Amino acid sequence: MMSDARPARSRRQPAAIAVAILVASSAQAVSAPANTLPELRRSLSLCIRAPTEAAGSELTIVFALKRDGSLLGQPKITHSLLLGDSSAQAAFVADAIGALAKCLPASITDALGGAIAGRPLSVRIGRRPEGTSA
Repeated sequence: MMSDARPARSRRQPAAIAVAILVASSAQAVSAPANTLPELRRSLSLCIRAPTEAAGSELTIVFALKRDGSLLGQPKITHSLLLGDSSAQAAFVADAIGALAKCLPASITDALGGAIAGRPLSVRIGRRPEGTSA
């Protein structure tokens, strides 16, 4: 009767290689410049994280980008539903605008930059209250 004398490390090696390939491919996908509006929306939604405080609060921010993906002008809040006291509301707004700012300049292709430069884009930032569904 033969026993499997291979060390445990060699059995784990294929799993480690698979994980490394997944991490590398997802990093490339995230770092590839957006070439379409859906790709830009996806990259922004992956980047922007709603503030953890003020569950149930939400903002819609309208902004424009330059050809290079940087912010053009000042973002405008076109919708807000703010819960909590005034300091929690102010903190939510500041954190939401900061979350958008951290994602800019957006990584976009020259073609997409030419198509969207100066045109209004919007993003909704919010956190649903605990125990509710979409």
